[in-house]
Amino acid sequence: RFYKKAAAFVLRAVGKHSPQLAQAIVQCGALEMLVICLEDFDPGVKEAASWALGYIARHNSELSQAVVDAGAVPLLVLCIQEPEIALKRIAASTLSDISKHSPELAQTVVDAGAIAHLAQMILNPDAKLKSQKPEAKLARLQVKSEELLAQDPPVLAILAALQRSCRKYLPRGKSQSTFHFRVTVISLSQLIVNAGGVAAVIDCIGSCRGTVRLPGIMMLGYVAAHSENLSMAVIVSKGIPPLCACLIEEHEDHIKAAAAWALGQVGRHTPEHARAVAVANVLPTLLAMYMDTRSSEDLQMKASIFTKKALKNILQKCTYLPALEPLLHDAPPNIMKHIVGQFSKVLPHDSKARRLFVTTGGLKKVQEIKAEPGSLLQEYINTINNCYPEEIVR
Repeated sequence: RFYKKAAAFVLRAVGKHSPQLAQAIVQCGALEMLVICLEDFDPGVKEAASWALGYIARHNSELSQAVVDAGAVPLLVLCIQEPEIALKRIAASTLSDISKHSPELAQTVVDAGAIAHLAQMILNPDAKLKSQKPEAKLARLQVKSEELLAQDPPVLAILAALQRSCRKYLPRGKSQSTFHFRVTVISLSQLIVNAGGVAAVIDCIGSCRGTVRLPGIMMLGYVAAHSENLSMAVIVSKGIPPLCACLIEEHEDHIKAAAAWALGQVGRHTPEHARAVAVANVLPTLLAMYMDTRSSEDLQMKASIFTKKALKNILQKCTYLPALEPLLHDAPPNIMKHIVGQFSKVLPHDSKARRLFVTTGGLKKVQEIKAEPGSLLQEYINTINNCYPEEIVR
């Protein structure tokens, strides 16, 4: 076993420098011998062999595929189930090196049953094991992970615990230090909510800055998009303030656009959902983003798609007039019609709102809007004017 460990160490030292050197090791038939070492009784031999395989696989997809073809993946999954912490660390790292190159390679690792065991590693108290960031390993295994979670809800609870534990590492880590699963099935969204995953993700977004926020923002948007109840779960979990903070604090265009999209998904279902977003005073910020001519071309393109859509989703459901009235002074015509439309729906049935609309200057502002005769905007204005005596309108 001492010779095996030493030989594996030499192979690792040779193969780590370049793909050409790693390829030379493959061509001489070393992979088959290293895979045999993964079945050795001695954990030190397994560790040395796993380390060497990881240094070969990390270079490119071809070398990684060679490691897969040699039959290493099932044995590496067995290694992460061993009691020795050092062996767990190296085997997890090797699986990550194999899966990082392509979705097909990641799928091979997933099919071998790696997700459940990697998730269990997060709960291990060993500091060195945590330093390997098993959450990052999980992030690379996104292919079909939704189906696995749907079949095995306990794994979901482990991943929710992962988000809580991630808070220690996220401020110092890179974007890959957080995991996310694109939530595309409503039953899976409900599983995430039931397991406390939404609250954990919100906590994660609030405790970090920069690109690490993006997966959490997207996940909240996907969950909220599915149904009124799931969207309300995001609201009740206090998800709106962190999303609003992303609009204000972040400088990256794509993060701001994602936060705008997520807020639109939260507020698009009912007047109650829209009011929860409007009360957070997010509408002026969204409007300013949409109208900002100093933004990069990238943000302007995203704004036209995401921010406008978010504003439209929220405005079409919002009946909370105090949040809408400030927008009358700044909104462009294509947004104005949605704002005035909401006033035309509420004012005919609310006498108190009609009085406030006059005293705050809202009715006066409506008279200043120049709408084309026969347009939808003009119809809304006429509906509002018909709520008042002619002398007040004049």
